[in-house]
Amino acid sequence: MRPESSKMLQRVLAVVGAVIVIAFGFVWFSGKHVSLKLAKAVPAIGTETPIRVEADSPDGVKAFAASVEQDGQSSTVYQDRTKSKQASRIYSFNAGKKMASFLKEGPAKLVLKANANDFRGAGTTVSEDIQIVLRPPTIVADGRQHYINQGGAELVMLDVGGNWTDAGVRVAQYSAGTFPMPGEADTSSHRFSLFPFPWDVSPDTVPLAFARNGAGTEVTTTFWTKVFPKKFRESNIELNDRELQKVVGELDPEGSGSLVDRFVKINREMRRANAQQIYDLRTNTEKRILWSGPFIPVKGARESYFADRRSYIYNGRKVDEQVHLGYDLAQTTNMPVKAANSGKVIFADRLGIYGNCVILDHGYSLESLYGHMSRIMVKVGDMVQKEQQIGVSGSTGMAFGDHVHFSMLIAGYQVDPKEWWDEHWIHDRILSKIGGAGNAQDAAAEGKNVSASAVPVKHKKRRRG
Repeated sequence: MRPESSKMLQRVLAVVGAVIVIAFGFVWFSGKHVSLKLAKAVPAIGTETPIRVEADSPDGVKAFAASVEQDGQSSTVYQDRTKSKQASRIYSFNAGKKMASFLKEGPAKLVLKANANDFRGAGTTVSEDIQIVLRPPTIVADGRQHYINQGGAELVMLDVGGNWTDAGVRVAQYSAGTFPMPGEADTSSHRFSLFPFPWDVSPDTVPLAFARNGAGTEVTTTFWTKVFPKKFRESNIELNDRELQKVVGELDPEGSGSLVDRFVKINREMRRANAQQIYDLRTNTEKRILWSGPFIPVKGARESYFADRRSYIYNGRKVDEQVHLGYDLAQTTNMPVKAANSGKVIFADRLGIYGNCVILDHGYSLESLYGHMSRIMVKVGDMVQKEQQIGVSGSTGMAFGDHVHFSMLIAGYQVDPKEWWDEHWIHDRILSKIGGAGNAQDAAAEGKNVSASAVPVKHKKRRRG
């Protein structure tokens, strides 16, 4: 080979080599790392705590592993070497002393590692500080007899011990938390739960008191209960075009479709969204009794009752069915709407199907709701007295005539207000267990506008169905 040809070949090879190096470098350095994060915060790990990790990478994940570290010791609790091209993936596993026997109470680390499923296989390591919690909670319920109306409420006293972060009562899928007994610190183990027994739960359901620790370890106990079944009403609501147009024009002015379809959508989807809004207000409560004596029913004839099952009829055809949770009360057009009892305004605005709506907190997650008003006369943060005017009746929201929708709620769930209109029931079910005088007097002393008449009157106890 002539020298000129040899030099040319060398140049070509050098160029090809440079291209290969550049291409390799581009592929190498353009490789993406895996993004790792906990799908849900894990404040503590116990004996066997569920963990969910989200892994995101454009080319998927080649390998994933999780380990726990404490005092210089480490143990892999989970690994997955299944290559996947999925851009997003969730790894679910358990971590705890059952997988790493050296763990003891105290600080530790959860270490997550992953490699991208590309040529480079870039590695990612994430370390999370956690606490190891091995001591379980304990819970003991009072030994009283608890008589409960389906759709109503009850109060149980609880003693919580061990290592616990959360406690309450669960009735089927519904749950309510606990509060320290009046006069005791927030951290007190002597607590009570004011809980609902919702209308749609079978009377055969057994309420469970529970306590959990930060690692998710839960213990439960039962307590003596007798539930009185209730038969709820059924009714038909005849719809016409004028009423449909009123509701749709107010609540879904930019929607599409027929009046009936838009009405049904509001009746279902907006109703669910409003229920969630109301539920989210449950923690905005005073840890004291703000009310005094029995609640006063809003004046007016009762046009519907609690937990009425309503069938909506249009042109002879049933188009929807919903359960109406509360009372519709009507007397005269633009009648004054007065607070059923003393409390604090935690909502005063438009609320979907409820129109102009006010929600009062009465303490310990007990609330009252007033809907469909034409005018609101209070604002969030106001303290109101029993029978103080808070608005004017109307027909805003999903209402076909002037009236007030009145509801009461516990822990964000609607309950039958009738019990709270009964002074005997309030004494027997609530005040005889946690008192009330001290709370009302303290609140009044702090300018909370609550009457000291919350001192319970002594009555002969009686069982109510």
